[in-house]
Amino acid sequence: MNQTELKQLIACGEDSRHQFKSDVKNGDSLAAELTAFANSGGGQLFLGVNDDGSISGLDSSAIRRINQLLGNVASQQVRPPVHTVTANIQTDQGIVMVVDVPNGLSKPYMDNHGHIWVKQGSDKRHVTSREELQRMFQSSGLVYADVVPVSGTSTADLNEKAFRDYFNRRYGKNPEYAGLTTEQLLQNLGLSNGSELHLAGLMLFGSNPQRWRPAFSIKAVAFFGKDLHDTRYLDSEDISGTLPEQFKGAFAFVKRNLHHVQGGRGFNTLGELEIPETVLEELLVNALIHRDYFTSASIRIMIFADRIEIASPGHLPDSLSIDDIRRGRSNRRNPTLTEHASQILPYRGMGSGIPRALKEWSRIDLNNDVQGNQFSAVIWRPEAEWVGATDLVTPPVTLPVTPEVTPEVTPGVTPGVTPEVGRLLVIVQGEQSRAELMAALSLKDDEHFRKAYLSVALEAGLIERTIPDKPNSRNQKYRLTAAGRAIAGTIKKQRPDS
Repeated sequence: MNQTELKQLIACGEDSRHQFKSDVKNGDSLAAELTAFANSGGGQLFLGVNDDGSISGLDSSAIRRINQLLGNVASQQVRPPVHTVTANIQTDQGIVMVVDVPNGLSKPYMDNHGHIWVKQGSDKRHVTSREELQRMFQSSGLVYADVVPVSGTSTADLNEKAFRDYFNRRYGKNPEYAGLTTEQLLQNLGLSNGSELHLAGLMLFGSNPQRWRPAFSIKAVAFFGKDLHDTRYLDSEDISGTLPEQFKGAFAFVKRNLHHVQGGRGFNTLGELEIPETVLEELLVNALIHRDYFTSASIRIMIFADRIEIASPGHLPDSLSIDDIRRGRSNRRNPTLTEHASQILPYRGMGSGIPRALKEWSRIDLNNDVQGNQFSAVIWRPEAEWVGATDLVTPPVTLPVTPEVTPEVTPGVTPGVTPEVGRLLVIVQGEQSRAELMAALSLKDDEHFRKAYLSVALEAGLIERTIPDKPNSRNQKYRLTAAGRAIAGTIKKQRPDS
């Protein structure tokens, strides 16, 4: 590094990787800076630079004194010791010493008083919470959340059929013919300590995992619009069970709340999902397997009019960046769980999931929120299939309506034409029963059809009952109103295959 490069770095100011000090004379203060850098990905300490970025410089005697202090502190006042590299750069104002502190491989590092420091912006802070300490031990490979015993559990909390099927599928024999007890098999596979189930065993094969770990579930919500604070929603579900059960439930939830694109197919066919299923599989599995199980929080799936957000607890380990995972680099946060889940879930390992998803669908944003301890994937949806039939599209589109139906359509009907209602309107033919409508839409969830399709269309006055006085009649059928026919006609005209 020369003087020009030094000044360019200083001009950018202090941050999590660069710290300025005019001088250092106190060993405790220096130890705190070194441990903070070592625990937080490494960084550079600039000695001879004031807080405002002006260079004060050091003379040769100060350099000798600091070198001696630095050697003593790095080896004796930081545990385990850190290995620093220094460079002295001559400037017009004097010498600036640049101390490079590498990212520590044996976290957590602490000072001579047992304090653990980490960087927080350009400053530093104590680590005091148990969960953060556990994550630091996890990042150094000293402990993994997936092999921590779940207190109070036993083989009685195991779904023996699920475990037996897995063992038979993977090893080609039934557990009873392996010559070992269930407790011994679980222990040999890293799923138990011989008496209590490990977290991996509970989450993969437990009969009721949420009895012991209620937060380890999925919260899913589908909103009408684009705003998280919208009080209206199309669908919501708390998805619990084992990881395979959560994956299945989450995948079904997302699929039923997305559009299907005809893509040249017949008008009454369901068509292809607007986002490739492979993308959804990869990102859902990634969230379930690589989440931070030291953090008591649920995975969140939020479906908006323009995007899907999958947020999982735990930011990327400090040795990984967004660019790293885009290139396929991985770091197994839960190695035992990953090993067994790869045989049950559509997980291929080798860090290929994110690159594969990006190859299939490039409109994915990956966000690593270190401060909030969260990693999220935002999948941007294509332009709504029902553009022109919903007020959720920006900019809003005004629907042409014939004069004779204007009083029925405005005000208040257009806001009811959600993408789901749009799908319903265009498939109604004459008078049809509820079962016939669901079959035409390829829907099986009666409750979802009622909430997201039928009730919304009825309230908006776009369809009506043939027996209005007996809404629960077994002979009940539904037909389009004049307003519904007008909007259905508009939608059909806008479709490329109409």
